[in-house]
Amino acid sequence: MDIKRLLPWFAALGVITILFGTVYAAVQQSLRESLNDPQIQLAEDMASNLDKGTSPSTATADPVDIDHSLAPFVIVYDKKGHVVAGNGYLNSQVPVVPSGVLSASSGRPYNAVTWQPQTDVRIASVTVASKDYYVLSGRNMREVEHREDAIFQLASFGWFISVATVVGAWLVLARFT
Repeated sequence: MDIKRLLPWFAALGVITILFGTVYAAVQQSLRESLNDPQIQLAEDMASNLDKGTSPSTATADPVDIDHSLAPFVIVYDKKGHVVAGNGYLNSQVPVVPSGVLSASSGRPYNAVTWQPQTDVRIASVTVASKDYYVLSGRNMREVEHREDAIFQLASFGWFISVATVVGAWLVLARFT
């Protein structure tokens, strides 16, 4: 078989792969980025309130069990990275985030990272620096990760059907030419 005759088929397969990959990546990133929206608002509001003299203990609303609950939580750290107050609990304790996550928020509007405080817990976190504190807000990523998996499966299925259609067309044409 002449490579020139196969080139359009390989190009079609490449275009299909690029299209499905791009659609998946765009949807996955949209899901992941929107996961940070409540945390940005909570962390910015708390940092602003702290700068106005509000006590860090106001962060301690209803406790949130971060390995099971999908509710957002807030933790206030001092500039040395020690927990001052918070309502997010993991194994009955307010967890300590790596200090680099906190310090990376200095000099910028916020620092957003995926934080994995233990093997089976992934947190979408946003940290905002105030004058005297770092404010971290986060929430469990479990449901968004389930949605990402479903989108991946859907995109993979669409890609497979599209590739099978192109290969089928090539086989039919190859047989009759």
